[in-house]
Order: sequence, then C-alpha cells, then structure tokens
Amino acid sequence: MSQTDPALGQCGAFRRKTRVVAIGAVRIGGDNPIAVQSMTNTPTRDVRATVAQAIALAEAGCKIVRVTAPNIEAAKALADIRHDFSAAGFAAVPLVADIHFLPAAAMEAALHVEKVRINPGNFADRKLAAPKDYTDAEYAAELDKLREAVTPLILRCRELGRAIRIGVNHGSLSDRVMNRYGDSPEGMCESALEFLRICGELDFHDIVVSLKASNPRVMLAATRLAAARLDAEGFNYPLHLGVTEAGGGEDARVKSAIGIGTILAEGLGDTIRVSLTEDPVAEVPVAKALAEEAMRNWTKADKAATPAPQPSLTRPGFARRTSLIFPLAKSLSAGGIESPRVILHVPSSHKLTGFLARLAKWHAAHPLLKVEALVLPATTPHAVEVLPLAVKAATTEVPAVIAELAPAKGTSLAELLAALPPSLAGLPLALATRPESTEEAAAAFAAAKRLSQRLILDVTPDSLETILPEIAKNGAESLAFTSTHPVEGLHPALQYRRIAAMLDAAHLPCPIWIRHTKALMEASRGKGPADDTATIMDAALLAGGLLCDGIGDLVSVETFAEPERAVEAAYSILQGSRTRRTRTEFVACPSCGRTLFDLEATSKRIREATGHLTGVTIAVMGCIVNGPGEMADADFGYVGGAPGKVNLYVGKTPVEFNIPSAEAVDHLVALIKARGRWVEKTR
Repeated sequence: MSQTDPALGQCGAFRRKTRVVAIGAVRIGGDNPIAVQSMTNTPTRDVRATVAQAIALAEAGCKIVRVTAPNIEAAKALADIRHDFSAAGFAAVPLVADIHFLPAAAMEAALHVEKVRINPGNFADRKLAAPKDYTDAEYAAELDKLREAVTPLILRCRELGRAIRIGVNHGSLSDRVMNRYGDSPEGMCESALEFLRICGELDFHDIVVSLKASNPRVMLAATRLAAARLDAEGFNYPLHLGVTEAGGGEDARVKSAIGIGTILAEGLGDTIRVSLTEDPVAEVPVAKALAEEAMRNWTKADKAATPAPQPSLTRPGFARRTSLIFPLAKSLSAGGIESPRVILHVPSSHKLTGFLARLAKWHAAHPLLKVEALVLPATTPHAVEVLPLAVKAATTEVPAVIAELAPAKGTSLAELLAALPPSLAGLPLALATRPESTEEAAAAFAAAKRLSQRLILDVTPDSLETILPEIAKNGAESLAFTSTHPVEGLHPALQYRRIAAMLDAAHLPCPIWIRHTKALMEASRGKGPADDTATIMDAALLAGGLLCDGIGDLVSVETFAEPERAVEAAYSILQGSRTRRTRTEFVACPSCGRTLFDLEATSKRIREATGHLTGVTIAVMGCIVNGPGEMADADFGYVGGAPGKVNLYVGKTPVEFNIPSAEAVDHLVALIKARGRWVEKTR
C-alpha cells in the first residue's frame, strides 16, 4: 500500500496550483507566500482614524488591508484614505473595498483601491418577503439581471487593473440560490460560480474566491468543494480563507485554527483573515502563525519525491466515522455514537495522590469539564507492578484508566507486557502500547487477552501496514488506535487521516484517540518556544479538523504543563468543532465601519451574562449584512438595527426592534428566560 494511494486521500501538504493574481504590489497565488490581511473597524468617512488603523495593521505585518464602503460617500472617502496611507509610506500595501448591496459604491471604490470585494448574495439580489420557487426560466432571467448588474464593475476593474474578490458568506446566499441548492456548501459554491462564469465571459481573471461561514464544519466543506469545482471548470483562482463571525478570545482562535489551519494543512489557501471581535491588530499575529506553519509544511512536502494527489474530501454533509464501541469502564464507553471522551495524561513528574486531589478540586469547580479517563505511564517492570494500586486510586476520581506501556531504555516491550500482573484483570483499564513489529503486536494482543483488557495501538501509517495481518488475525473488538510520533513530511492531522482511511479500507471500524503530543506539535510548527495561544491553536488544528470530519472518539491535549489547562483545551476544541458543547456557543462578527454599536464591549457583557447556558447559541452581529444568515443555527440573535439601537431575534425571526443599546442585554436575558432556555449560574 503506497503512501500516495489515491483511494486513501492526500498524505502530504501539496499546495493547490493557482494562477497568480496581482493586488496592487502584492502577488497572491502560485508559489507566493500566504498573504495575511485584516479589516479596519473605524467609520470609513473618518479618514484620519481609518488611515491610522490601516497603518497599525500594516506595521503589525498585515499585507492587505480591507475597508468597508457601505455607501457612496464612504466609497468616495477611499480616495483620501488611499492618498494618506500612501503618503505615510504604505503605497505598497493594497487596500480592498468591502461592498454589500450597492453596485454604485463598488463602481466608485474601484477608482481608488486595488481590489473590490463583492458579496454574491447581496450585490444584485434583494431578499424577498416570502420564499419563492424558481422555474428554470425564472432562474435564467435572474442570472441575466445579475450579469447586467455586475458587468460594469468587471469592465471597470479590467480597465483599471483592479482585482475582485468573490466573497461568498454562508449567511447571505441569494433567494435564488437558496431555493435551488439550500443553505449548503453546494449553494455557496454555486453562488461563486455564477459570478465566475460571467467574469470568464468578459475575459476577466484577476479574481480571488472565498467561501466563509461561522461554523467551521461548513467552511471546511464549502472550501474543499469549491477547490474541486473551480478546478473542474478551469477556474484556478486563489482562495481567501476565513471563519467569519468567530467571536473573541480563545474560542475564536480555536475556531480559526480549526477552519483555516485545517484547510491550509491540506494544501488549499493563498490569503487569510482571522476574524476576531477585538482590536483588528490582534488578528494579525494569529493569522501569521497559521500562514507560517502552512508555508513550512508546504516546503517540506514540495521536496518529496512523488507528489500526492489532491484529496477527495468533500462530503454531502457531516457524517461521524463509523466505529465500534470501546468499553473504558462499566458505565463509560468510547466510539459508536458516544461523544468523544476527554482523556488526561498524568505527567510522570506528578505524584498520583496529590494529582488526584488537585483533579477533585477542578471537577468540583467545573462540573461540565470532567476528565473521563487518566493515562498512567508505565515504563519499567516496577511501574507495572504498582499499576493495580494506581488504577484503584485513580478510579476514585475518574471512571477509567489507560496504562501507557512505553518501555524505558534497557526495557523491552515484551518485558513490560510479560510483567503485567493478573491483578489487572477486571479493572477499568485499557492497555496502550506502540508495537513496531508483528511479533510485538502479537505479544500485545496476547497480554490483553490474558487479562481480558482493551488494547490501544499507537501506530504510524507504516507500522500499521506492518501489523495489519496480526490485527486481522485477532479481530477489531475492544481495539482502538492512536498516533503520537510524527512522520517525516506528513502533517500530523494528515497522519491521523491516513490511519483512519487505512483502517476503513481494511474494514477495521476501530475508535481513534487523537493525542496532541509535544513531538507532533514540534513536527507541525517547529521546535521553537510555544506560548499558551500557540499551543491551543496547534492542538485545535490537529484535533478540530478531524472532529469536524467525524474522525475521533477520544481526545487528549498533552502539551500543557498544567493538567487543568489541558482539560480546558480539550473541551474548547470539542466546542469549537461543534462536536461536544459544554457552554454557550457565540457567533460574533469582528466589527467594521458598518457596526452600529460598540461590538467588543457588548460581546463581553453578553458573555458575562449568558456564558453559562450550555447548549444555547447566541449571535452578536454589528449590522444586518450577515446577521440573519449567519444566525442560521443560532437560538437567539442580537443585531444592530440603527445607530445605538438593537433588534433581537429568535432564530432568524426578529421579535423586538429598536431597543436602546444600554438596555438590550437585559432584554436579551429576558427573552431567553421567556423562551424557557435560561438556567441560573451554579457558582
């Protein structure tokens, strides 16, 4: 089984080949570095403030700066913004006009800036008061109207040497597209393709394409599908990546790493923006970290002898990978339809008694963030001898234990397996080991059968291929897999994908334990120092994308010194991937010149008031542009309706209008209570 077997998907991060598009002095696509961009959130007509913020972004390392142009006056102000920004020494940093609703504003903006972003869902379409079923003739007539509306902009951009971004948002698809394709990745792709075909008819190709969503699962599916559909139609345009309305703080960084980082690891993406409900400058280092990691991995992959095929990773919808039930304890299982279990690795430097006392305090303070199994390292026969007592002590605080049999120098795996005492039989224990040969695998299976225990095999794609005959001989019951050691030239996330594909191809529906280890993190981001943010983002990049694709039945983050932080990180990744929710889910836009209230401060107040509502999703949107659409799966919405005024939604339906901003959070809480979704804080 070769490592480039098309049936098993891509096994190296080979970059999608795109045409080069010039955005002023910046080139994106082709072999050019990933360009980091951000967006100002000042009122565009306040030229001084907007230029000052653009300068701050450029000085932070932003290669492209976007500015909203919500009306003609704002579009005209771009002339002064471009002049003053250039005069300050930033003539080489291109500006992008962000356009919604007004083709006339786009026409004006194209006179002054290097790129115009248009949203296919609202550039020439208006939302109808009631749903409409389109016949083929009516659909074609709507496309003719679209062609008529967008052609002048395309011709102007072609004449002036401007670029266009076709920026599709999941939350603002046209009624026409929604009617035929639904609120889906397929609909997002078709929305972009409608515009791209018109551009092709007019021989205009300075185009960038984006398909963004606040839900990382949707963003992943849409971007993968778009890459395949664009290439199939000969539209090899660069891709702009982003998880929109990601919110603020760690949650937003986790979502961004899951969406943007996963797609980059698969070789897709040429320019990125991380959307945070914070000062726009805070977006830049996060985006730079994702871009730099991708470029490092692409460079490694491009040196490989045989390029792997582009992955066929588009799915019709989310589907959990099928796996057998893996019993961890009498009342606890992984795999099957069970939610992914959170596992905590006990560092060898910690004494178990003190560690368990510390864990008990954590559980008392965080009842929803339970550790469901502990990993106890066992490296020598002496450590194996005390395992029964350690397991009994550990299971007073957690239901199950995994004994990690990793031989120390001077001890063989065979010796460790032989030293397992009969007293381990019947304990809530699983044995984890890393067999390198068929003989070691056979010994592991024998030990597990002797003690009637579950077995977890730590493999790489190559070692898995070696031991597959032994696995087939012993069967897949009570067997799970993990992978803790890197493979040269293979991103850890793709390493896990390959293992999952190999298991499925061999008809072994065994659960998979995703482990973020120091060795895997160094393989993906290099061996330099990693702070808290870098560590959680790397863990999210590894585990989050896999979970979004239904791969993963157990999760552990083993790269934090503090055990409490490791548990918190695992639950953050499960939350960000929409896999297991333990707190309120927030969808919040990053703010821009269209925002009608202080979004950052308001988001903080809403989080403080409602952040304990497990299973509730709240959208906080600065204006109506993407509000109702991006609230597609939100239970409640808080949307700017006019300066200083807020409209409240239940789902996509507005229920209260023009509430003064100072009172709107209290109204939101009252609305949640009235709908029966409120619970009081327990502590």
